[in-house]
Amino acid sequence: MAAKLDYQWHLRKVMADRGLFSTTDLIPLLDERGITLSSSQVYRLVVERPERLSLKILMALLDILDCTMDDLIEPVAAAGTTTRPKKAVGAETGVGDLRPKRARINSVERP
Repeated sequence: MAAKLDYQWHLRKVMADRGLFSTTDLIPLLDERGITLSSSQVYRLVVERPERLSLKILMALLDILDCTMDDLIEPVAAAGTTTRPKKAVGAETGVGDLRPKRARINSVERP
């Protein structure tokens, strides 16, 4: 089974690194790029981890902040998941235990 991935959203940190400390600072910068979001939408985008994100918004953020997707999105292993090596079929029992047993037919003579 492949490891389940999750991600961390670093928009707030990247904004702070660029001198943008207020979520409302993004509104006019997004508007210049043709993206109109309310102040509450921008606040949720910055403070919360988005489950869905428009590629237009993502591209605008990358342009505004002069960063890459690696700066904003960090893939991480999902909490509570561990990868265990797969066991081969029949590793615990011999192959002979998995084979069907031959049926016995007793011939009975009838008078």
